[in-house]
Amino acid sequence: MADFRFGPVELFLLGLEGERPDPAFISSLVELVEGGIVRLLDFVLVSKSEDGEVSIVEIEEDSQDFGALELVLSGITGDEDIAALGELVPAGGSAAVVALELVYARKLAESLAASGGVVLSSERIPAPIVNALVDTIEESEGE
Repeated sequence: MADFRFGPVELFLLGLEGERPDPAFISSLVELVEGGIVRLLDFVLVSKSEDGEVSIVEIEEDSQDFGALELVLSGITGDEDIAALGELVPAGGSAAVVALELVYARKLAESLAASGGVVLSSERIPAPIVNALVDTIEESEGE
């Protein structure tokens, strides 16, 4: 079997209210990390001034709000990735670029690779869309 040091990685751009992630979000992320579901590889704060100037803060540089979070592999999110994602942040807004290793999927990736298989496509359906779809299905079944 192939022996992977890392599983698949998801890169998220999370729009924020204010300049910092909500403490409840950080707590949830800590819970997932401590539960072995994900590993936090990178966490970067991006803000854009009203005139379009982008500023970037690595979690390592400013850990006051992120005490329990530790990065496994800081820097996996490259400057080009951060610059491209920073373009999506609205003027006067802020976001977090978060790279999460999907620890639970590492064994599946190893087994697939060992059998000669490859991932041909992967798509994520955002939670709000899934929940709206389930609500619609349940409502139509109730009629």
